[in-house]
Amino acid sequence: MSSIDIFPRLDRLGLELGAEERQIVASVRDFAQRRVAPGAAERDRTGAFPVEVLRECVELGLHAMKVPAESGGAGADDVTYALVMEAVAEACASTAVVLASSNLTAKVLDAHATAAQRERWLRPYAEGRLGPASFALTEPSCGTDASALRTRATLDGDAWVLDGEKMWITSATHAGLHLVFARTDEAGPRSAEGISAFVVEAGTPGLVVGREEDKMGQRASGTAAVSFDGCRVPAAALVGERGRGYAVALSALGAGRVGIAALSIGLAEAALAEGLAYGTQRRAFGQALTEFQNTQFVLADSRTELDAAWLLTLRAARLLGRGDRASAETSMAKLFASETCARVVDRMVQLHGGYGYSREYAVERIYRDARVTRIYEGTSEAQRIVIAREMLRA
Repeated sequence: MSSIDIFPRLDRLGLELGAEERQIVASVRDFAQRRVAPGAAERDRTGAFPVEVLRECVELGLHAMKVPAESGGAGADDVTYALVMEAVAEACASTAVVLASSNLTAKVLDAHATAAQRERWLRPYAEGRLGPASFALTEPSCGTDASALRTRATLDGDAWVLDGEKMWITSATHAGLHLVFARTDEAGPRSAEGISAFVVEAGTPGLVVGREEDKMGQRASGTAAVSFDGCRVPAAALVGERGRGYAVALSALGAGRVGIAALSIGLAEAALAEGLAYGTQRRAFGQALTEFQNTQFVLADSRTELDAAWLLTLRAARLLGRGDRASAETSMAKLFASETCARVVDRMVQLHGGYGYSREYAVERIYRDARVTRIYEGTSEAQRIVIAREMLRA
């Protein structure tokens, strides 16, 4: 979908964008198609982290979109953030997820950092002096279940000493700073209480970043394990209150879910565009594939489900923008968008036939990139739990 095509569709979805927001979205869509998309296949093949592309993203402020201008960020609202994430994901999901992780970390720092921490870490990050940022919560023994977190931080004089290991950390190999969650207090078995958040700068002694994972999809996102072996950080590296780190993490989850919902939509839109193009030019039994009723039904179902995903995602973004926690709505958006993405991409691979299984066609890469959207930023199962819990609480 080109930058020209997006606005009529958004208008028909009932989204009213101001002139400034339209300019931002159009500019990012143009940048994504012109600078991000051309190297996506090669980065996927080699697993190379998109260093140069991200440098240009930083110049556009895409790594700190929701950080206010007074702190050096772009000061974008939640709807604009979602539209930007969708646009980048259409071009390259690896680049999009790096931006998603970085924006998640930046949002936490903006919401919970002290004035001194903002000057030491948030402003230099927002100004592009630290590279991407990582959100280090997941561990080998826990993902969605943060109560099983084992990494520890022990206060030793005027420093915290971290020991433990994190897993599946996006951007870990190139991050200038890591937002690390560690257990500081005993609060009973399998409790989310007693967890605290810390900023750990790249290069800190005792911080070891492992090799990049050889993943099925989103291969250029620099995913790696991060371990801490007597890693000392100053007492001032504690973000928020001691023992309230899980609440710090939760405070950003709504925006994180909306970001991944938008990323999922971007992947599905890219796949649908590939399917439409292929179906129009590919002929069978004397006619284009798009002339068969079955193909038309596949396209119709995909477009309908995608528009529904758009509506759920935009609703969640609007609610967040109003200051609503929107737990159920953000989970609905992430759940439905990621599962719609899976269905749409699978249909487009099927439409391509054997060619959909070949790396010469973009839909093969999109298929691999799409699978993880139902896992990270909270699995589909976890989203259903959140939605049901909010229903039963009413």
